[in-house]
Amino acid sequence: MFSVLKPHRWKLLLLLLAANLGLILHLACGELKSVSEWVWLDIVGEGGSALLALVWLGLVLKSRPAGRVTNYLALGLGCIFFSWWIDSLDEFIRLPDSITWDHWLESGPMPVGMLLLTLGIYHWHREQLAISAQMEKRERLFREHRLFDKLTPLGGADYLKRQLASSLDESLAQQQPLSLLALDLDNFAAINQACGHAEGDAVLQAVSHLLLLNLRRQDLLCRLAGDRFVVLLANTGESQARLLALELQQAVHGLAHKTRQHGERLHLSASTAVVMAMDESPEQVLKRLNLALARAKQPLAKTA
Repeated sequence: MFSVLKPHRWKLLLLLLAANLGLILHLACGELKSVSEWVWLDIVGEGGSALLALVWLGLVLKSRPAGRVTNYLALGLGCIFFSWWIDSLDEFIRLPDSITWDHWLESGPMPVGMLLLTLGIYHWHREQLAISAQMEKRERLFREHRLFDKLTPLGGADYLKRQLASSLDESLAQQQPLSLLALDLDNFAAINQACGHAEGDAVLQAVSHLLLLNLRRQDLLCRLAGDRFVVLLANTGESQARLLALELQQAVHGLAHKTRQHGERLHLSASTAVVMAMDESPEQVLKRLNLALARAKQPLAKTA
């Protein structure tokens, strides 16, 4: 437990110092009451409240990482504890009527602590909403894991068709352009023949990561089949999609992938094609995209 609280040791030391300074001030300026003067109900109520605030503080520090939200919660609970602690000291120590600073020590930290605690709870609430959203995405991803490619961290053909169908509906409803980009590695079969299928799989994994790094956050990259990748480009016109296709081609050409067995560099290149989606089915869009990619690879086939 002490290792968990170690990042917060300065907060705890500061609170301990403040509590001891309050006790020393009361002892220096007042006198101890006799046991017969003790009001047990007030002692249990005020002292118990201070103890509970300390327990809450320990639970918060133990269960949360260091950060802004934890600081709000810790400072708020620390102020509330200090206020109740000073209030409970009055049950054991009598101060002269001329002293007024004890009222400030009792009442001042309480509203400050409540404000800080409220801020902490508010940001904690927002934090939990964000975590819940991430958990929902992970749950949906787990449910749809069969639609994802087993070799690369990308969606497969079925996943692409599902996403394309919903994107087509959104594109029509919002009157926004939707483009598809296909990228196919050139002479990939030669890599499998020369280096083996394991090396070919490594190339596909490296290319998939490279493409992800060069795409925008809103773009969806899927592996359609073999060495063919498709990018779903929402709110993107054809001219912008062609520029992105050129950037991806250059990125693949510049990939310094070395084989695992001999360490020689594989010189990769890729063909690309772009189509604008229209009022059509996902199958029709993908058919036009594949035909456009086939035309783009024709010059390469003639020179082979």
